Amino acid sequence: MKIAKGEAKNVELIGYHDLEDRPGFQMAMQVTDGRWFLYLGHFWHKGWTIMDVTEPSDPKLIRFLPWNGGQDTITIKVQVAEGKMIANLQREIPRLAHEGAHFEEGILIFDVKDPVDPKLLGHWKSGGEGTHRNYYDGGRYVHTSAGCPGFYGNIYRIVDISDPTHPVEAGRWWLPEQWGAGQVPTAEEEKFGGPAASYLMPHHLRKYSLHGPPYPKGNRAYLNFFNSGVLAILDISDISLPKLVSKLQFNPPFGNMIAGHTVMPLSKRDLLLYTTEGTFQGFGGQLDIAGIVDISDEKRPRLISTIPIPEPPPGSPYKNFHEKAASFGPHNFHEPHNHPDLEDRDDRIYLTYFNAGLRVYDIRDPYLPKEIAYYIPPDPVKRNGPMPMGKLGVSSEDILVDRRGYIYMTDKNLGLHVLRCTI
Repeated sequence: MKIAKGEAKNVELIGYHDLEDRPGFQMAMQVTDGRWFLYLGHFWHKGWTIMDVTEPSDPKLIRFLPWNGGQDTITIKVQVAEGKMIANLQREIPRLAHEGAHFEEGILIFDVKDPVDPKLLGHWKSGGEGTHRNYYDGGRYVHTSAGCPGFYGNIYRIVDISDPTHPVEAGRWWLPEQWGAGQVPTAEEEKFGGPAASYLMPHHLRKYSLHGPPYPKGNRAYLNFFNSGVLAILDISDISLPKLVSKLQFNPPFGNMIAGHTVMPLSKRDLLLYTTEGTFQGFGGQLDIAGIVDISDEKRPRLISTIPIPEPPPGSPYKNFHEKAASFGPHNFHEPHNHPDLEDRDDRIYLTYFNAGLRVYDIRDPYLPKEIAYYIPPDPVKRNGPMPMGKLGVSSEDILVDRRGYIYMTDKNLGLHVLRCTI
């Protein structure tokens, strides 16, 4: 399928698929019998798409697997490893929810040993609003950002899927401010039902919610919390009893509604990547950032640099991306997740930046990260979902890079872009 080429520096457009007008969100991958399969969750449609990307210039949509759950369920996140697919179930985001509508929650566990015919094995129910961004790299445990009765927002919950037909919680951790019984609710919180119904609260009352994914590396896990912008390092040597090692606060001075979006350890260096989430156009407020944190002394994590803010291409009709339609700011890194079919580089990072598209950075010197490439898709010509609010514009969402070097990128209103860095 054809699409007009976007604005690019050191990135080429390899292929494109319109996803039958179901814009994708998070992606996962597995290689089976020499064929490369890409799995996509969706924002505006309940279910998952399976694609064959063996030939990246000609991505083929194999099937769309619908989820016929409650009206207010979203299925935007997906992980695949060792023949299992972990899919999130979550209440619709508050601004788009229908009052009183039913929703499903938790995680679904599928067998995808036959990559195009997933078979549902089990369903873990979390309570609250379900799960958001989760981590699974195979084996026994799924690390979830999950609702929990009696707590404000999502907390860290570790799920044992050794018997995928009967998944059980194996451990949990939360910030003290999240424990409902230990807090005196404000009048505004009481209006929404207190901690038992914190999933109904607007974002500004859920500032201690875990955004995720909780990202494990060895016997450590790295967490990031929503409006508060708290980065937490945990010792998970005992899965049943995670313990705090240290914290680093980002908000203030950074971030707005989601001041803690992603924290990701590099596999071979004592560094973390951190992002807030870009704000909706016109929201204003504090600076949203992507940055690098030094954890060589894990009891004293330090923000040592920020990723350069993207500049418009030469000749652009706007002097900065805040003037362009849709949201601006960092969103998702490519996350290798210890996966054999994904690229894992410690010298280069890939980051979606909403209306600034894909940005690629050289981080060999963590004190001086440099942008080396970008790709900004053309603006959508039709609206496939209710966001971004206001004028329709490109909104690059998620990013995945396979070990062949092919880059897969999704958008709120466009299909799947397949790209490749030329340097």
